[in-house]
Amino acid sequence: RFCLPLVRASFPTMATGEEIPPVLQDSWGDFWLFRFFVNAAGYASIVVPGFLLIQYFKRRNYLETGRGICFPVIKSCVFGSEVKSVHQEDGSLPPRVEPTESSTARQVFKLLFCAAGLQVSYLTWGVLQERVMTRTYGATETDPGEKFKDSQFLVFMNRILAFTVAGLYCALTKQPRHGAPMYKYSFASLSNILSSWCQYEALKYISFPTQVLAKASKVIPVMMMGKLVSRKSYEYWEYLTAALISVGVSMFLLSSAPNRHMSTVTTFSGIVLLAGYIIFDSFTSNWQDALFTYKMSPVQMMFGVNVFSCLFTVGSLLEQGALLESLRFMARHSEFTAHAVLLSVCSACGQLFIFYTINQFGAAVFTIIMTLRQAFAILLSCLIYGHTVTVVGGLGVAVVFMALFLRVYARSRMKKRSKKLPPGETPVQKV
Repeated sequence: RFCLPLVRASFPTMATGEEIPPVLQDSWGDFWLFRFFVNAAGYASIVVPGFLLIQYFKRRNYLETGRGICFPVIKSCVFGSEVKSVHQEDGSLPPRVEPTESSTARQVFKLLFCAAGLQVSYLTWGVLQERVMTRTYGATETDPGEKFKDSQFLVFMNRILAFTVAGLYCALTKQPRHGAPMYKYSFASLSNILSSWCQYEALKYISFPTQVLAKASKVIPVMMMGKLVSRKSYEYWEYLTAALISVGVSMFLLSSAPNRHMSTVTTFSGIVLLAGYIIFDSFTSNWQDALFTYKMSPVQMMFGVNVFSCLFTVGSLLEQGALLESLRFMARHSEFTAHAVLLSVCSACGQLFIFYTINQFGAAVFTIIMTLRQAFAILLSCLIYGHTVTVVGGLGVAVVFMALFLRVYARSRMKKRSKKLPPGETPVQKV
């Protein structure tokens, strides 16, 4: 009695007697809310025993009484070295390497390399993401083909490659001495895989341009999470740009176009999944920011989060029997295998380009490049997959990106001003 109204609310077409989209007709086992709870139950089967073990070792005062071959592992996972460092100037960002005797041409080449790497990695990733989640594989004249439905397997593929790349990078380069208890990464990992799952699932119900704009508007929940989790304060221009972003997104979502394709209809389920993505992703960034109080590099953060992401996703997939099913799908469709592998490669390479760009040119340049990437992603999706945007919707997109560039400009001005403050004064923290 409780679930039925919720199910009907998630599918407004059921209440009005309209035709149910084909993606929802296969079985209730593919219903996103059901899959969400099944996945959450799989994560809980790992989190709950882990929580009990951590409490057990802390109550036993294992740090003083423990010994043996397992002591270093348990100490690293449960206690860490508890050595913290002061936040760097830009929060979780590594110190930027200032060019010393490098020529202008060399710096321009580096900037073009970073911009091209970020654009290629994430534009390819976006196009493939929409292809995998909204199109069929193996279609012929007599067979309509089949869609890949398990978003969690795609999350696992992305995380296992990112874990491998980060592990190799940490092994081959000198890294700071790690001090954070390993279990603390699990919080960011759990919210990270849930946000990624919501992101993939949302494409079954909404268009890719809508999802891109929703990502741009996550500034608002990030600010809310910052006040709740980190007790941060914000300037008036941050509230102003957040309001402009919300207005632009609302204009795009409320604009209507005649003869819309089914894939571009924004449904209630899509909005709920987008909200889940934004909330989980906002928590991830704020929790990682808090973790950076320990002395660690961004690649160490990438490695620690992806260790638990692989553990959670593979455990849940094995419990559901979905891992073998997804591998069979890969065996049946070589095209899907190529898409899934390339999706993971783009995701891992994109993260490395993020670290390198911020390290070389700072967060402001990186933000401008990624903002342009979002605009290009909308244009590319409309060209390839035929999404339509009305005049009002296009104006809303323009308002969103104008607010994002205004935010970058205002932040750079505030940083320059904060460098001129007297030593006793502290500038307001920003997100």
